[in-house]
Amino acid sequence: MNAKTELLEARDLTRFYEVSQGPFKPHAVVKALDGVTFSVATGKTLAVVGESGCGKSTLARQVTMIERPTSGQLQFDGFDLVKASNQQLKEARQRVQMVFQNPYGSLNPRKKVGSIIGEPLVINTALSKSEREEQVRSMMGLVGLRPEYYGRYPHMFSGGQRQRIAIARALMLRPKLVVADEPVSALDVSVQAQVLNLLMDLQHELNLAYLLISHDLSVVRHIADDVMVMYLGKVAEYGESEQVFRNPRHPYTRALLASTPHLKPQNRQEHIVLKGEIPSPLAPPAGCVFHTRCPYANERCRTEVPQLRKLDDGRQTACHGIEEGRV
Repeated sequence: MNAKTELLEARDLTRFYEVSQGPFKPHAVVKALDGVTFSVATGKTLAVVGESGCGKSTLARQVTMIERPTSGQLQFDGFDLVKASNQQLKEARQRVQMVFQNPYGSLNPRKKVGSIIGEPLVINTALSKSEREEQVRSMMGLVGLRPEYYGRYPHMFSGGQRQRIAIARALMLRPKLVVADEPVSALDVSVQAQVLNLLMDLQHELNLAYLLISHDLSVVRHIADDVMVMYLGKVAEYGESEQVFRNPRHPYTRALLASTPHLKPQNRQEHIVLKGEIPSPLAPPAGCVFHTRCPYANERCRTEVPQLRKLDDGRQTACHGIEEGRV
């Protein structure tokens, strides 16, 4: 998993938020990211999966430099994003772009397609109007948009076409890393595969790295090289996609995969029923944060925080049960 050219590397990355609990009460601390370590290689896709509240969106905000981490290391293409100056962050941001979940809400309805796609060039380059138009039309062709779409408005397009417009806009500055936040979840199932195949073709052609944020494991299996499973701000399991899907080790990963419907019997996982709801991030459980819902939890799980450990096959898990042979 590490014999690649690493473009993005995070080590013990944390992001804490202070939350008001009302007058005369001390502020609570939400550990949205708590010691997360991962890497994304050039030309590869890392998928981050987990339930709502696990830290996926917070991780995306750190990587896209919308927020600074509370602590830890975050290296991107030669930049130390934790210690970088504002000018260095401005330079780095051009190399990281984002494709949002909802193509209906991420495009300005008052602007024409050519203007929307070319906006990053207006802000970040000194190209002339004709040079910008030439580059925009070239990118439109690359993502499968017809030339006559240049002067049309977003409301004239389907969801799949709008997402192609959003992808074209994200690629205008030729980024090295694209953060894709649920890029197909708002689309009809009939066009999801088209957009996913487009993303994979663009990755191959432009040597892009993707950080894919998703809850749809069928999408992840189709596109990801590596998978990081998160729970309450911590990494539960991290490894090559085929390993994780073929033989999930962490009880939480098993439960996620078991909840995904499969037509082929050989792809179905042993059914695991999780007890209760995901705990509040304002008051996470002691010990392993997953122990309140885990069918294998024992006293050690309730008191001692498991560390991420490498298994014989190269993947990493944070589970006392795996370490002790109970899982």
